[in-house]
Amino acid sequence: MSISLTENAAKRVKTYLEKHGEGIGVRLGVKTTGCSGMAYTIEFADQIEAEDHVFEDKGVKVIISPKSMVYLNGTQLDFAKEGLNEGFQFKNPNEKDRCGCGESFSV
Repeated sequence: MSISLTENAAKRVKTYLEKHGEGIGVRLGVKTTGCSGMAYTIEFADQIEAEDHVFEDKGVKVIISPKSMVYLNGTQLDFAKEGLNEGFQFKNPNEKDRCGCGESFSV
């Protein structure tokens, strides 16, 4: 089981945590929503629960609940700027389909 970050994603998380002044890493997950069934979630984490999976890549802790780990195993988190838009992108080898608007996916 593994989760990784690109250099851009790691830099962005570190910058945010430094500006925020607290937090221990980033929590990735999935939720049921959208036309394809699931959507990615990302939030900055202040604590680790006993059952969480914790990975460290490029000096950043990545925290994932056991429920989400089933869907995210092998995922790489990236941060990219495209035109006027910027944000985190999930590169998930488990994805089978993605909706037309790109907001949800299925496995």
